[in-house]
Amino acid sequence: MGCLAGLGWFILLVAVVNIEAQNKPPIKINCKCLGNLLRVDLSRLGGSFLEVSAVINNSSIILTPSVSSQCGFTIKKDHLGNAVISASIQNCFAQNVDDKAFTTKLGLRLQSDNVVDKFYLVEETCYYSSWASREIICKPNYMEVSVKKAAPNDYNLPAYPDADPRKAAEQPMDAGFRIATVVFLTPEERVMQVDEAQRNGYGISSTPTRLVLRSPNPSRETYTEDVAGVPMTVLSTSIIFEKTKLTTQLYAGAACPRAQGGVFFTETSIRWFLPRRIAPLICPKHFRLLEVNMGVNGRKLEASEISARNYSLTLDDLYVIVEIPIGAAGCQIKSHVQDGQYFTSYMNELMLELLWTEDDTNEDTRYKVFLPVETPLQLQPPQVIDATVPKEMMFKALIGPVGFDVMLKNIRSPYEVLSLADCFARGFKVFDNMSPNGCSKVYTVEVPFTDRVVGQMKEMGVTIYTLYLTFGFLVLPKHAPFTATAYLRAKLEDIADATVEAVASSSIKSRLDVTLRYPKTNKTIQDFSLACNFVTKLIECFPNGTITAMAITLESVPSLNPRRLTLRDPACGPTYSNDQYAYFVFTANSCGTTRKFLPNMMLYENEISITDELELRKLSQSKEPEFELKVLCYYDINTNQAMGFNSRPRRSEPYADDARGEMQVEMRVALDDSYSAFHRVEDDPITKYLQQPLYFDVELMGSYNPKVSLELAHCWATLEEDKMSLPQWDLIVNGCANSRDPHPVIFHSVLPKGRVHYPSNFKRFEVPMFAFAEDKDNLNRQVFVHCEVVICDVRNPVDVQCSDQDNTMKGQKLAVSDDPGFKSVTSGPIIIMRS
Repeated sequence: MGCLAGLGWFILLVAVVNIEAQNKPPIKINCKCLGNLLRVDLSRLGGSFLEVSAVINNSSIILTPSVSSQCGFTIKKDHLGNAVISASIQNCFAQNVDDKAFTTKLGLRLQSDNVVDKFYLVEETCYYSSWASREIICKPNYMEVSVKKAAPNDYNLPAYPDADPRKAAEQPMDAGFRIATVVFLTPEERVMQVDEAQRNGYGISSTPTRLVLRSPNPSRETYTEDVAGVPMTVLSTSIIFEKTKLTTQLYAGAACPRAQGGVFFTETSIRWFLPRRIAPLICPKHFRLLEVNMGVNGRKLEASEISARNYSLTLDDLYVIVEIPIGAAGCQIKSHVQDGQYFTSYMNELMLELLWTEDDTNEDTRYKVFLPVETPLQLQPPQVIDATVPKEMMFKALIGPVGFDVMLKNIRSPYEVLSLADCFARGFKVFDNMSPNGCSKVYTVEVPFTDRVVGQMKEMGVTIYTLYLTFGFLVLPKHAPFTATAYLRAKLEDIADATVEAVASSSIKSRLDVTLRYPKTNKTIQDFSLACNFVTKLIECFPNGTITAMAITLESVPSLNPRRLTLRDPACGPTYSNDQYAYFVFTANSCGTTRKFLPNMMLYENEISITDELELRKLSQSKEPEFELKVLCYYDINTNQAMGFNSRPRRSEPYADDARGEMQVEMRVALDDSYSAFHRVEDDPITKYLQQPLYFDVELMGSYNPKVSLELAHCWATLEEDKMSLPQWDLIVNGCANSRDPHPVIFHSVLPKGRVHYPSNFKRFEVPMFAFAEDKDNLNRQVFVHCEVVICDVRNPVDVQCSDQDNTMKGQKLAVSDDPGFKSVTSGPIIIMRS
């Protein structure tokens, strides 16, 4: 209680309130002694106003900002209902027992709407005896220095008194000495009586063994000094003690980094440079740094924890250097809104604790500095991730990450605005999860396909579901609004594909898994399966020696890629392939086919399998069975065939009419990668969002000749309908996807299905819309896509090699303008929009 003896004037300047009943707290309170500091963490405060007071003699003294800086308190509260109270164990109101035990009592009053809710009393005793000769605490709102007073039995006058102002006039002090005046050693020396210094916001007290001086940070009597390039606030004083006709003095000073002093930011990290030798506090030329510790939020970290968090603590000749990754564990995200856009800054309170000794004085100093840091604003618009699984009949979107100070207020569709209560009533699921680093959160929104905000469109046995939503967010506590938009699309086949269980020489066994669900709740009623054997020919042997074979994926080999299957000769791959099957066409004297002579017949034999070593290694690691399909063709030998014919005289000589004509080529945009439906001409212009791909179909019209091949020579995009206009984006060059494009086109196989009778008359490719994302100035603009095509004989192709999605296209072609055999087609306009 020694520190209160000189503060009788102080009690008169603050409101004194009698303490009433103490309630059992529903809030969460955690007290912890951290060396020479006491930390009190409060949570579950809700939106209540928190008033903190120091309790002494059954009265409470409200800790206003000025009282806090004078008496050694720091109070921080966030909008999430959490607060942190930090107190020096030598604060003005602590009960001190022999400078070893310090008891602090705090009163916490929660108020809502100017009505007192509850009062809680917190009392904690901290034991601390490992005092250094000098202890310095640097807090954002105050600086504190605690200096050991010399006792009669340990005082030795130095040989050169003028060398150190801390010892020059110091003499042993007993209980009879009282603080008389304070001399501030600023560039302009200033002398104050104790009561004047206290009125100016300084805290001064004398305990049995120590002097404590506390200054607001900054104050009129402090000054700024550059220490190794780091600006620091310096307090330098000489305290005069008097006893009858005796006087003595004791030096007390502190130096603390200014706000953000020595802090530098990169895109990924925060770096803090603290001078290794803090010159205003160290007089002799030689000193030894004994310990260096770092911490976060007042808590010292062990070396293992520093490493686990990817923090770094290093020393060089000039600095102690702390580096922490932005977004690492222990940080806090603060949200901001500017011009309707979402920005974030990362906040952390770093701590460094140094212990050094000075050779000339044999004194040690424990120096503890707390430095709140905040990164510059970074634009961080929330990302929308489509996590929809169509068969679950539910759209699922992940939106984030955002800070914990962000609240989802409502969800808007093109037709209505829904509060969160409305969403829950409609069957939406809205919840948030903490991100892995613990610094942010991600919202998850689930919307049933059956809700009226979901659009539906049926096309060729497929139902397409679409959802367009705008999420309205608020940043607390200022309720600043910003939005994020999501466009989701899902396809669900009305007819499910069957699973192939087994393959025989003349049949395929297929199984169809069926799930019955109640459409309103999506609850499963029953699961069952249907299995059937289908008679089919997987292998056909033609009289001219041509052999065809089809390899189908099996349920037992789920990792099999049919496109990687080959005949015995690895160069003989499938003629057509997709995720379900591979179709081979070859002759009996090619692709490694062998023959055997049997009685009255000849056997031609080959096999379909995986020959790629990398694929084999993958299959072996997955412990799946090997895939192998035997191809056998039997031909009769020495068989007589009877043939009959009739002859008659020729009535006329054969002739051919001369004629001129032009083959017609058309390019259309498909709705999706099934190429079963296309945008109509009357729908122009086509509107697409930047995230949506475009599916192009190029067809040789009016051709029914499988020996005619349509080839893509060159495809590009322009902003004008004129194909020669600039700028241009190359999509296909010399029949190949543009290798310089970070989002190259994707070629799609064409199979004989539906309106496609001869696949060689078609070419299909997909353009990711991100291909145009680099030129941001041209977004929300229309584009036209052009292609130069050439028609050739598949038996004698020109120098543009036919497209194959699984092979790199090779070959050279003449310039388009030099060859009249090339034909140009154009599709557009296509409007690109940002989502």
